[in-house]
Amino acid sequence: MRDATPAGGTSATPADAAAPAPSTAGTAVVPRRTAALAILALAVGSFGIGVTEFASMGILPLIAEGMDVSIPEAGHAVSAYAIGVVVGAPLIAMFTSRMGRKKLMILLMLVFVVGNIASMVAQTMPLLLAARFLAGLPHGGYLGLGAVVAATLVAPNRRGTAMARVMLGLTVANIFGVPLATALGNAVGWRTVYGLVGVLGLLAMLALLVCLPKAIPHTPSSVIGEFRTLGRTQVWLPLLAGSVGFGGMFALYTYITPTLTGITGIADGTMPWILALYGVGITVGSLVAGPAVDRSIDRSAFAGVGLMGVILLVFGLFTHIPFIAILCVATIGLGSSMFTTALQARLLRETRDAPSMSASMNHAAFNLANAFGAFLGGVVVSAGLGYRAPALAGMGLTILGLLVLTITQVLYRRSGGAASTREVVTV
Repeated sequence: MRDATPAGGTSATPADAAAPAPSTAGTAVVPRRTAALAILALAVGSFGIGVTEFASMGILPLIAEGMDVSIPEAGHAVSAYAIGVVVGAPLIAMFTSRMGRKKLMILLMLVFVVGNIASMVAQTMPLLLAARFLAGLPHGGYLGLGAVVAATLVAPNRRGTAMARVMLGLTVANIFGVPLATALGNAVGWRTVYGLVGVLGLLAMLALLVCLPKAIPHTPSSVIGEFRTLGRTQVWLPLLAGSVGFGGMFALYTYITPTLTGITGIADGTMPWILALYGVGITVGSLVAGPAVDRSIDRSAFAGVGLMGVILLVFGLFTHIPFIAILCVATIGLGSSMFTTALQARLLRETRDAPSMSASMNHAAFNLANAFGAFLGGVVVSAGLGYRAPALAGMGLTILGLLVLTITQVLYRRSGGAASTREVVTV
């Protein structure tokens, strides 16, 4: 995938000149209303995914109490889900490239439902970890391929926005779903949360069945072709940047409840509202990210990871001041939305010949960051460094991510990448 010609100009970059003509998937092939409903249906699924991923962090103390383990040990449930994403994303991309997109999206949501119901009924910690792993398997495939599907249904100059709209389900989940799930978990038990997510998954399956067009533009690619894209420098370096840089946010968020209640002095009953503020930040970030990425993919990526690093530093230093701590929680989602959307668009830009693998691996990278961030946060807490330490350790991860992203950009420019600041995603 290459950048479009700069606005107002007529000459193409060398890379553009060498690029093959766009396929029929490069134009909007369905009416706008049909595309809007399809994107909404995809967002319903991402809403369920957002609830199960982030609610686990909000109910972490409840899981620890229910399973009679420590909070860091309960945090392994978060890591198990993330590892499921990392394992599932490449496998789904490789072995389902010839399957119809509508059928595949519904099948992925079915696996998601089974994993969450299994989480609800798990009676031991090993069984819970296995269930969380299963629930995570379809995550990367669903969100990654969902972004590709959304991009194929709209005009080229709206593809960044379309992808952001699919991710909007995640952001709405953090405003309403996660706080409500956390409150529900506190009221009637953490198992109910996973049961609720299972119901959300069933609703998403129905929405996909009704709203997704039967004939979604899709060019099947070989397993080797999909896998080969991961060897490109401009694919694996952004994936590395995401898997490292985004870990800082998860190092903080995994332990957000004990941090705010233990250090900041936030009451347990107030936590759902704090988590809702985090969701508001993600939602604002998603709304801003779409148009921003449509203008400049690379600048959006730098802005996102840089903002996360600054907020993690401020949070780690001033956790004891409620106003600052709450403001940091509310705004870090803005940076994370910008970063994730920009990297997704960047990967699609570089792999239009076989986008399924890179789109799925983007979410695998972020969930590798999830697993590593949660693990690192548990390590520093268990070492006796306190609940400020995850945020400060996370800041170090964002610095590493920023360094990798800088190297990526330098190599991209040297290889003849587009010099314009306005970039359009093509599929």
